[in-house]
Amino acid sequence: MKHLLKLLDLTKEEIIELLDLADKLKYESKNGIEHPILKGKTLGMIFQKSSTRTRVSFETGMYQLGGYPLFLSSNDLQIGRGEPVQDTARVLSRYIDGIMIRTFEQKEVEDLAEYGSIPIINGLTDFCHPCQVLADLQTIREYKTGFDGLKMCYIGDGNNMANSLIVGGLKVGMKVSVACPEEYEPAKEVLDFAKQYDCFELTTDPKQAAKDADILFTDVWASMGQEEESVKRRTVFQGVYQINDEIMAVAKPDAMVQHCLPAHRGEEITEAVLEAHANEIFDEAENRLHAQKAVLVKLMAD
Repeated sequence: MKHLLKLLDLTKEEIIELLDLADKLKYESKNGIEHPILKGKTLGMIFQKSSTRTRVSFETGMYQLGGYPLFLSSNDLQIGRGEPVQDTARVLSRYIDGIMIRTFEQKEVEDLAEYGSIPIINGLTDFCHPCQVLADLQTIREYKTGFDGLKMCYIGDGNNMANSLIVGGLKVGMKVSVACPEEYEPAKEVLDFAKQYDCFELTTDPKQAAKDADILFTDVWASMGQEEESVKRRTVFQGVYQINDEIMAVAKPDAMVQHCLPAHRGEEITEAVLEAHANEIFDEAENRLHAQKAVLVKLMAD
């Protein structure tokens, strides 16, 4: 494992290894055990999309690991003024020890990895969100103790979260059921991957997807960069693609709920459901820190 570009690149064993390391680092943090594993290392963090959890968790994680996080806004970099990504990759590779990038096009992340000589971490693209889903899997395992026999359900837009949840869920051995409106389905590359699994279901019916689910996921109807579609999307999704009491009633009685945040209460999830499962959702948010520290250690430690 040289980079974290997308979960499609990882084996089940590599994912489990990251989760085990994340658990270890979390235990040490909670018990006051310092782990300056990346002392003297610098992580460049390129942001072309705004962020709360990604920026704070990566900055804090690098600090706790003894390294230095360097915030690089696209407004301040020459990449924001048209410098080719391959040139940026070559230059930054001579200054720093790793790059985390949060951007729009998956190709930009892949190009950084191709032309650079340091580890590249995908902090989010329009195609996938691997760091978030590693944190999701860590949280599921904490609450459910494992993955075997579990059913994961995702309701909403077939966006980057849906793409990564499908891949991550199937690779670790869960059943995965996804409910999306027509024309808002996950990426073809992901659906082609999922075809090899008998335990994958794609439907337009949220209740069918949620039936007997152990874990329910959702996300905003319009992601960053899709704001101009928000009115149209609200018309398509409203009243159907929402985690609410009716959906919870067909899931298992002890089903947990996850949301990558930020949440639009009253749209993709009701206020009542979010608050009833707040502990799970904010444990999930905290685990961004621990899962990403595992990625940083795996990729950047000597």
